[in-house]
Amino acid sequence: MAFNLVKGVIFFFLTGLGTVMNISVFMNYICIIGSTEKKSMHLILIHLVFTNTILLLSKGIPRTIATFGLRNFLDNIGCKIVVYLERVARGLSICTSSLLTVVQAITISPRHCGWRKLNPKSAWHIFSLFLLFWILNSLISINLFYIITNINLNSSKTGENDSYCFLPRSQKINWIFLTLFTLRDTMCQGVMGGSSVYMVFLLHRHHQRVLHLQLSKFLYKTPPEVKAAQSVLLLMFSFLFFYWTDCFLSLYLIFAFKNESITNNLQEFLILGYAILSPFVLIHRYEHRSKCWHA
Repeated sequence: MAFNLVKGVIFFFLTGLGTVMNISVFMNYICIIGSTEKKSMHLILIHLVFTNTILLLSKGIPRTIATFGLRNFLDNIGCKIVVYLERVARGLSICTSSLLTVVQAITISPRHCGWRKLNPKSAWHIFSLFLLFWILNSLISINLFYIITNINLNSSKTGENDSYCFLPRSQKINWIFLTLFTLRDTMCQGVMGGSSVYMVFLLHRHHQRVLHLQLSKFLYKTPPEVKAAQSVLLLMFSFLFFYWTDCFLSLYLIFAFKNESITNNLQEFLILGYAILSPFVLIHRYEHRSKCWHA
């Protein structure tokens, strides 16, 4: 009982903190777009914090309520909707993060580079990609409406954990949707990894040039594009850390045929980790904050 109380308080604190920070960043970038020229990077960041907020609300709040012992607050339809939103938000997060690395890599590329041709020309190009992401992730998660049930409808599972919905892991696994999930994550992380390596190469070359200018006694100010690239790389490394740690724990639980409470709880926190950490990284690099809040 005491363990569930502590876990519920931690879930409540992390969910509330992450939601408030994501909403704060969301309002900051909305203010920037309203006062300056629309940039594709700002639109992507707005979409990223929006999807993170959906993930926190659909995962954190029901999990907090269930941890405090109220597992019957959702009916069968409510379980399907909440888990579906969580899964779609996680897919949107990885797709948006991948798009963010690509656009940032294009932004800091030399002007004569062929990558410049792939840079979105207008906000409508970005919105069309967002629409594609929503359609794709909505379709590959549609099977959840058929397999998710309320925990109260599975009496054998009621006393084993503090979950609010039941997701079967055996016998009825739909390999088609599992394959689509794997392909989506592999493609997005492949693009993310390639763009990140390219940015690291450009930043290293920029660092060598800065050293040369400093030795030549020239004053050099780091351009904002380079600072933005550094923050995007930090976001990507944190995303990959939480993602792969979650994957390793999931594989451990599947192949070890165990239902360890500590491992399950750690996995729950890892799902929310990136959504909680990312707004702090964005605020740290946020240059227009004071001006925007003053307006």
